[in-house]
Amino acid sequence: MSSGPGRLEFVSTVYIVDDDEGIRCSLSHLLLSVGLNVQSFASTAEFRATSLADAPCCLLLDIRLRGESGLAFQQQVADRPDIPIIFITGFADVDICKRAMKGGAFDFLVKPFSDQDVIDAVNGALVIDQRRRERMQTQTALTCAYEQLTRREREVLAYVVSGALNKQIAAWLGVSVITVKLHRAAVMKKMNASSLADLVRKTGALDIQLPVMPES
Repeated sequence: MSSGPGRLEFVSTVYIVDDDEGIRCSLSHLLLSVGLNVQSFASTAEFRATSLADAPCCLLLDIRLRGESGLAFQQQVADRPDIPIIFITGFADVDICKRAMKGGAFDFLVKPFSDQDVIDAVNGALVIDQRRRERMQTQTALTCAYEQLTRREREVLAYVVSGALNKQIAAWLGVSVITVKLHRAAVMKKMNASSLADLVRKTGALDIQLPVMPES
């Protein structure tokens, strides 16, 4: 798929869990027709046994299943809590809908639903999952960049984002101002920071413990 605001950059995967074979086939054909990868399962046990694709994905999950129900799966699953769940059901039960949405479901579709209802819900869930993946990738890149800093560069970084001046940092670390400037430049480069504000933002995202500022 083409990229752009609200669009997915590559083929995504939709997982379907429904014990009705006819529903699974119908949903699979629909989603395949709009260019999505699809995997379907008759139970949550089968779904648990698969590995999620390394791409945006979402789960179309029937509320009422033989064996573990969709709602029980949502409440108990711990190994893949981030996949957006779209519940499907033939029973418009307000209490169940509230429980599903309170548990973090992305959407709740009541049968009979239109093809467009399914496509819209799936596209919305996939965009949400793509954004989650992008945030995770950004966080991973930041962590890797920080790990490339030397011990001294990390010290300088911590003081810089705390608002200390170069001459203060030099005095506290017992080095020259020139040395601090060199370390600061190295930090900016390794962290790929375009400005001090950008460096502060990135450091904040890493949740680094900042030092107590010594008395001048």
